[in-house]
Amino acid sequence: MKDTRKYVKSRQLHKEGYSQESKVDLDGNGKVQSVSLTSDRKQNGENAYDSMLLERILDRDNLNRAFKRVKKNKGSHGVDKLIIDELLKYLQTYGANLRQFILDGIYIPKPVRRVEIPKDNGKIRKLGIPTVVDRVIQQAISQILSPIFEMTFLNIATDFVLIRDVMML
Repeated sequence: MKDTRKYVKSRQLHKEGYSQESKVDLDGNGKVQSVSLTSDRKQNGENAYDSMLLERILDRDNLNRAFKRVKKNKGSHGVDKLIIDELLKYLQTYGANLRQFILDGIYIPKPVRRVEIPKDNGKIRKLGIPTVVDRVIQQAISQILSPIFEMTFLNIATDFVLIRDVMML
């Protein structure tokens, strides 16, 4: 029971008079190898895989394609009331800051505007409309991640078909 109290006490980081420890010594048994690409760290502690993805997402060509896609899809404004026709000027003015905020991990998306659309049966359908800036960011993310996941799922489906075919022999 003493060990449990000592552990709980060491986890109380924000209370005055308690230790600033944040981990428990596991006598060397705490090391586990990971196969996840997302846990590979560079020397400075930054996640190498995340960094590569983020750079690809924030690549100028990818962002330009995302902007063109959002503009083509049209759509209504979000809570900030910035319309698509004003988007290019906004991105030319604030695009570098926006990109840096995302890289620094301090970008906070705006709330989603809620709209109610009447349905034929008399009920209503709730719809969330992000700001046009958030839609460009979402589109840029989708353009990079979708091909990665599509290939992963295609490989899984192919493997499944091969296994199924072998089992039917």
